[in-house]
Amino acid sequence: MKTKLYATAAAVALCAGAVHAEGHLSGVDITVSGTWLSPEAEIVNEIFDLFEAQTGANVSYVGSDSFEQQVIIDAEAGSAANISVFPQPGLASDLASRGFLTPLEEGSAEWIAENYAAGQSWVDLGTYADENGDPQLYGMFFRVDLKSLVWYSPENFEDAGYEIPQTMEELKALSDQIVADGETPWCIGLGSGAATGWPATDWVEDMMLRTQPPEIYDAWVTNELPFDSPEVIAAIDEFGAFARNDDYVAGGAGAVATTDFRDSPKGMFSSPPQCYMHRQASFIPAFFPEGTEIGEDVDFFYFPAYESKDLGSPVLGAGTLFAITNPGPGVQELIAFLRQPEAHEVWMSYGGFLTPHKGVDTAKFIDDTSRGLNDILLGATTFRFDGSDLMPGAIGAGAFWTGMVDYAGGTPAAEVAASVQDAWDAIK
Repeated sequence: MKTKLYATAAAVALCAGAVHAEGHLSGVDITVSGTWLSPEAEIVNEIFDLFEAQTGANVSYVGSDSFEQQVIIDAEAGSAANISVFPQPGLASDLASRGFLTPLEEGSAEWIAENYAAGQSWVDLGTYADENGDPQLYGMFFRVDLKSLVWYSPENFEDAGYEIPQTMEELKALSDQIVADGETPWCIGLGSGAATGWPATDWVEDMMLRTQPPEIYDAWVTNELPFDSPEVIAAIDEFGAFARNDDYVAGGAGAVATTDFRDSPKGMFSSPPQCYMHRQASFIPAFFPEGTEIGEDVDFFYFPAYESKDLGSPVLGAGTLFAITNPGPGVQELIAFLRQPEAHEVWMSYGGFLTPHKGVDTAKFIDDTSRGLNDILLGATTFRFDGSDLMPGAIGAGAFWTGMVDYAGGTPAAEVAASVQDAWDAIK
């Protein structure tokens, strides 16, 4: 695949910190594995085409829907791809601790810290202990998902005279104003089949980032800070201030746990509206009514931080990272190539791609929606990965989910937090 090669030689020749002669990797084969299947596989291959054109290397990408299992098998057999694209840091961290990853070239951490918004966050998220317990930078993040969003109807806001809140204090004041006007501010639903409860974990994670410094969030995710600590209980109750308030939620607080998350935003589109706001990640438009136009029928704003807490503008999300699972010629150069804005701009032009890279040309985004979402990412002072995804499966995809359903049903936060900590203690 050799299409849409619009990057210049000068733009991508700077790899591994030096300018190399064009074609200097001629005859070198580099293998990459990951979770991206069609059409994402075609897009990532187009990105690799740029690298091939400048270096002469041959990059082969293979996507798999069983990547998480296969990468472990291949690493243990000594047959892993040169580079693996991990869907979350946890698996990469595990492989690093077993000596299966190779640290990125010297200077990578400094480059990321300088050139990514909330740069130190991305350094931290890509740094894991090696087999000797020493921290090393292994991960280069590329393609990010955003969760700290509130969706709303511009028409509904305009008709009621409401303005976009800039702080959490203003968001709560707006919620109270909507109630005073005889309306309902929020639609919230936790239903998701066997995964019921996960939307509430996102709320709690966002609230942890808005009430505690990022290092406290990190300690919570690893259970260095016990789940039943006062900081965590307070964050759960921050969620409860919205979800357990009958006046705040469409259908009342009792409907939160039983409403499917895919159905919950629909109240924004009814006439008259059943709610005015819905907090959910950037994927939720897939469940809006058919024909909904983002920017017209619905729009979004950043789920704001507390002005009084002075914790900056934290953002919750997820993302994929490139890491070296089998070192070889040209491999570090391919990772370094991902620093180039053009590598990001290819995917930006197709959509479904956000990046913390401060050097990209945002005019290359496919639409205003993507550009607006990315602006929130670029405005972040702290980025943290979805906490439940980093916790052991029995917690993040088990006790935390069910505990939040219990909480939505009226169980006190302290009792819920204690039950989750008990589950954590049981697997240690």
